[in-house]
Amino acid sequence: MQSVHHSNAANRLDRLPVSRFHQLTLVAVSFAYFFEFADINSFATTAPRLITLWGVTVSQIAYVTSLSFVGMFLGSVAAGGVADRWGRKKALTWTTLSFGVFSFASVFSWDLVSLGVFRVLTSAGLSAMTVVAVIYVSELFPAAVRGKYQAYAIVIGICGTPVTNLIASAVVPLSDWTWRLVYLWGSLGILFVLFARHLQESPRWYESRGRYAEADAVLGHIEARIIAEKGPLPEPAPPVEPSPPAEAPLRLLLQKKYLLPTALLTVLWVTQTIGFFGYSSWAPTLLAKEGFGVEQSIFYVALTTLGAPLGSYLASLVTDRFERKWCLVAFGTVIALCGLFYGLSFNPVLIVVFGFLVNLFERGYTALGYAYSPELFDTRGRSLGTGVSYGLGRLSNAAGPLIIAGLYNSTGYQSVFFFIAGTWILGAVVLAVLGPRTKRVAAPARGGEVDPVKTA
Repeated sequence: MQSVHHSNAANRLDRLPVSRFHQLTLVAVSFAYFFEFADINSFATTAPRLITLWGVTVSQIAYVTSLSFVGMFLGSVAAGGVADRWGRKKALTWTTLSFGVFSFASVFSWDLVSLGVFRVLTSAGLSAMTVVAVIYVSELFPAAVRGKYQAYAIVIGICGTPVTNLIASAVVPLSDWTWRLVYLWGSLGILFVLFARHLQESPRWYESRGRYAEADAVLGHIEARIIAEKGPLPEPAPPVEPSPPAEAPLRLLLQKKYLLPTALLTVLWVTQTIGFFGYSSWAPTLLAKEGFGVEQSIFYVALTTLGAPLGSYLASLVTDRFERKWCLVAFGTVIALCGLFYGLSFNPVLIVVFGFLVNLFERGYTALGYAYSPELFDTRGRSLGTGVSYGLGRLSNAAGPLIIAGLYNSTGYQSVFFFIAGTWILGAVVLAVLGPRTKRVAAPARGGEVDPVKTA
């Protein structure tokens, strides 16, 4: 047993072989992701119906979408604090339950205002859950396969998007009330409670709070399960003395070691958010406004999202093999090009083909970003830095829908897609110039500090 003054959590976790413990954790996180992705585009898939049913305008859709991203920002920032204060496991459970409950409330909305309020609250839970899940996987899986399993969780979870879009394309046109079933479907994330009791708290979190005995107990339990399944384990590397446990106030991010990665990741998530949701949130509505039927527009978008799971799987193949920074740059550039062709095509086959490619590479980009983001911080700054940068990205899209609606109303459909492609190119250029490499960095960072990728 390790000393009560140090549990050596990072090295003990990193030398574990992938086992049933990791697989169960993956399934649980993937389930949460599935219903997060199932629910995140619910408003987009029902908005074309509400245009005819409630007389909703494109500008009103923009305002609801914008406010949803304010909710995402608040959820992301709150998630970092909750995960730091109460633990990764509890935070993951609470945030997943929160978006499920508010999605269920959306079933009973009576006008656009009530639906908008419920969507803002749902969005806060969705974004908070994502931040916590990224941190949880990053801290429990061995460093050598961490990126791969972040991507695997997205591969499974992202299936929620095409499944939901196909369900929406089938049920929304049936009658004046069946659009509500889309929100009922999204609320099934509540069933995450069935997984929660089988999960373990992050030993790295316990260690960061100075609760070394509890960290050691959890590690011992995990190791005993893996020894029974896989046989004896190798000795872990010697521990590095931990920093004294301390709170992580918001001003911590003003320190140079946290400010630079937070700023970089903010650019990454701002461009990803505006770029991705520009496509996914607006495609059904804009296609419908350009003369395609509501059923056609929802169905076309549903077909394009079938590329999403393949994109996450592609990320799982490259994330631990190549430098993540350059994978992100390459994926972002391809998304910009395919998105332009998607927006400039009015042939249904080309819309589906290029939309499929946009979804494929965008979901791969997101999976890579989820693996890359927490690696830029040590344990103390990980929740806060990841949550704030991700939250600022989501907050940026409070303006994104208004910009898109303004472009559409003033200069037309095609200008929207030039704007979206430009955001992807900007993100790729900033990452190429400023993004640090994280693939298996072993040397000490400048100033004698040990690189967080290997030690946090």
